Amino acid sequence: MSNEQHAKRAWKIARRTLPLGERTLVMGVLNVTPDSFSDGGRFFSLDRALERAEEMIAEGADILDIGGESTRPGGASVDTKEELRRTIPVIERLASKIYVPLSIDTTKREVARVALQAGAEIVNDISGLRFEPMLADEAAEAKAGLVLMHSRGTLVELHKLEPVADIMSEVTTDFKRALKEAEARGVGHESIALDPGIGFGKSFEQNLELLAKLNVLVREFAEFPLLVGTSRKSFIGRLLDGATVTERIHGTMATVTSAVLRGASIVRVHDVRAAVETVRVGEAIRRAGGV
Repeated sequence: MSNEQHAKRAWKIARRTLPLGERTLVMGVLNVTPDSFSDGGRFFSLDRALERAEEMIAEGADILDIGGESTRPGGASVDTKEELRRTIPVIERLASKIYVPLSIDTTKREVARVALQAGAEIVNDISGLRFEPMLADEAAEAKAGLVLMHSRGTLVELHKLEPVADIMSEVTTDFKRALKEAEARGVGHESIALDPGIGFGKSFEQNLELLAKLNVLVREFAEFPLLVGTSRKSFIGRLLDGATVTERIHGTMATVTSAVLRGASIVRVHDVRAAVETVRVGEAIRRAGGV
């Protein structure tokens, strides 16, 4: 994709259009859970969550992604009522005071509906509409952005399934399924983003393969922004001789650079300032190469 083609793209979400191509957007992760793999519940209280949100905005986040259910290996599922209790007060408070668009990280239709009413503009569904397809109806009605991620199995199985033989074919096929479902339920092309689901049901080698061949997915699904979430994930720890979650920042930024150079439109990260600086340098290199 040329620089000119890259710059013409945009992502329409509930109340605005986000330009794509000028630079890769940075989505900051805000987990309001007691058992997140990355922050261990540090932002579970409302005040601390709001404080962290303001920190990420000051660091340059373009989007905040708010989640109330951990999808880490061994994480406990929560019911709709609890997920709403965790996320909606944060969204309501933030929507009334900040200009950065909010995303709700959920697989539940009811949570998506209430979050969009509270001020969220994007729904980030790690199931790619496999769990609750009618979640897309809520996104369509609100004209919200919808992120469709590739994953396999239930929440319990996500990190336990044996990897498929051909991960590129698997992701491509599932993207087409999810897109067909979303469009049948009224979600516009211009509102959909795709996420290959790094770390979800993939082997160590397949995570690296998806990153190495990200440009293939970018070309095949050129109408849609590609979101990449590698932040602090276990395959990075394995590459760094067992580095703990908090020791994976530099490794994460290497994957961010790779994603930028291969055409990612959005990167989802915990360490916003580092990612913003990494994206700036990576974009300069990409532009210099005419890509």
